Amino acid sequence: MDNKEDFSQFRRQSQKGILVIYINILYKALKAFWFLLFLFIQKFSEISEDKLVYIYIGVAALLIFFLIRAFLIFKNFQFKIVHNHFILKKGILKKTNTSIPFDRIQNINFKQNIIQQIIDVHEVNIETAGSSKAEISIKALSYKEASALKQAITVLDTNSCATSNIETVEKPLLKVGFFALIKVSLTENHLQSLLLLLAVLVGFFQQINDLFDRLGKQDLLDNYITKNTSSLESNVLLIVGFLILLSVIAVLSSVVRVVLRHFNLTVFVKNSTLEIYQGLTTKKSVILKKDKVQHITISYNPIKKKLGISFITFKQAISGKVKKKQDKIIKIVGCKVIQVLAIKDLLFPDENFDDLVQNFSDSYFRMRLYFRCVLVLIIINIVLYLGFGNSSIFWINSLLIPIFIGATEVSFKKRYYLFNTDVLLVGSGTIETHKTYLPFFKVQNVALKQTLFQAQKNVADIVFQTASGKIKIPCIHIENAKKLYNYTLFKIETSQKLWM
Repeated sequence: MDNKEDFSQFRRQSQKGILVIYINILYKALKAFWFLLFLFIQKFSEISEDKLVYIYIGVAALLIFFLIRAFLIFKNFQFKIVHNHFILKKGILKKTNTSIPFDRIQNINFKQNIIQQIIDVHEVNIETAGSSKAEISIKALSYKEASALKQAITVLDTNSCATSNIETVEKPLLKVGFFALIKVSLTENHLQSLLLLLAVLVGFFQQINDLFDRLGKQDLLDNYITKNTSSLESNVLLIVGFLILLSVIAVLSSVVRVVLRHFNLTVFVKNSTLEIYQGLTTKKSVILKKDKVQHITISYNPIKKKLGISFITFKQAISGKVKKKQDKIIKIVGCKVIQVLAIKDLLFPDENFDDLVQNFSDSYFRMRLYFRCVLVLIIINIVLYLGFGNSSIFWINSLLIPIFIGATEVSFKKRYYLFNTDVLLVGSGTIETHKTYLPFFKVQNVALKQTLFQAQKNVADIVFQTASGKIKIPCIHIENAKKLYNYTLFKIETSQKLWM
């Protein structure tokens, strides 16, 4: 290993990291104060030349300040590897020193956004299962440096230094091409995309409303909304057209989201780890260690089942302090049956549920689902009546009630569990079917919960607490619940395996 790959002494990122840090600071500033830019553009013609000079000087001074800050962040960010620990020191005024033992490192991920791709550097994210303070992001390393750092940590972590200089080239377990990815995206849950789109529109409207309120033009906005809402209420074709437009946008957004996130998805299996490469505008490389996975969920919907594909979600250990818990969730889409079996065999080599009978939730769970549906319907009707002020809007219940009944029955039938010696399998879902595999030794705590109403029906809930969150089996008969509860406690107390 030459000097450039020697991490025993403190070293900095690539000098290109100054540009990456600077652009990141500018982006955060623009995101926080975009409304000031909007006001400046709107009032530009009313601002005198003298004031414009002061504004330009202020902006230039701010840009220079951001550049100096980026340089200081770069200069004070140094890292090294000593005695199987990753050491980091950083900070401008407040200096911090972080030491992470290799056995606490959960993932070493590569990432490239558009800027990083243009200047040919890689961002290396070192993730742990603990506090968010231990998450490390090295913004700019060359591919050679990033690969050497990843190998230095993973090789030492697995005590296989003898193989550190061997480059293995293997056939990927899974490779999803562009057209296959389009097929996957068209079978996604578009209802989720539609709800997300509506949430974005509501948030954008709230920002516009606040902006008009600051400008003292609230009456102008209210009059415009009232006029157009009246026209919309009187034209059914406009309403139908608007809903169709939203649906088309939801489908297109699903396609764009899946393609951008999972473009060129390739999965390798190497030394009991999964190496995942994917992304278009933001390229990511993730190493997923077998022992770091807490549980997995295999999911599919009726269309995916017909096409013979599904997606696998890997849950890793998280902390309550971690802000972006989604970053701890890794998803592989477009998996065929043989690939699902290969991944299950890697994680659960002794898993076998063929001869086991599914245990379903008690009928009390169905009643509880119907009660929730009634509450949701009441809320929807109240919101629609307050929004349109017309009782004729209640005709929509003729469409909603059959949908809610069908969804409730499907949700009840898909809720089951079964377990063998080492693994618990929990089924759930409505439109999509989810099968969650949880090894008992990964369970940190198990709770048996029973309300007064459940006690009358002799049913109870079991909640399994893992490092990646909770898994709940609702409303099962009390005798079966106690049996599963006691067996889980027995496995927790007698298991010699480490959950991390």
